[in-house]
Amino acid sequence: MEGTRNLSIRCWPAGERPRERLFHLGVSALSDAELLAVLIHTGAAGRNALEIARELLAAYGSLARLSHRPTAEIRRFRGLGTSRAASLAAAFEIGRRTAAAKHARGERITGPEDVAHRYIPLMRDLPKERFVALLLNNSGRIINECLVSEGTVNASIVHPREVFHAAVTELATAVILLHNHPSGVRMASREDHAVTRRLIEAGRVMDIPVRDHIIICGDEYISFAENGWLDTEGNVQ
Repeated sequence: MEGTRNLSIRCWPAGERPRERLFHLGVSALSDAELLAVLIHTGAAGRNALEIARELLAAYGSLARLSHRPTAEIRRFRGLGTSRAASLAAAFEIGRRTAAAKHARGERITGPEDVAHRYIPLMRDLPKERFVALLLNNSGRIINECLVSEGTVNASIVHPREVFHAAVTELATAVILLHNHPSGVRMASREDHAVTRRLIEAGRVMDIPVRDHIIICGDEYISFAENGWLDTEGNVQ
């Protein structure tokens, strides 16, 4: 592609333009930068869309990291702006939802792997910890999701009333606790155990048992139930 630098992509040979390559070779043939260039569409400030895309990847390191940056931050990147940043954010969210679609709300949860398959694509790259309560019906199906807190997960922020008010309102018969470790570290902290214990005790009073606490750690997960940290009545071991 030597000699095409700083030229509008429309001036490039047809075989080098990202959009034309997508139609002739298929979307899988495009590099990460070319895919971004298709979304960015046009260049700005003397740079074409592919150059802007390459600079984005160089700045953030990967598509995964870029995909979870706030839209307000992305739109300030030189050569983007509100419209192009919105297109990128929408495309990334479509990808996350598509990856999670086959484990959509309403499917029966038979074990922690069902939760992991659905929520790893949605939570693995989040920049902050997010604590969610999955509300289950008698059949073990998810009837709703309740965002309990965002930020550092600890007992003072994750309050039982937020979890069980939602559970009572939705007539849930059990809950599964779920949060992510942005660091990707696959280890349950003392605070994770303390939060779990506190919510289990509240659930026992409300007669709404906590079936599991699952922590998303990058592409892996930790399950309290799977590790034997909950006994048959949901108590933390």
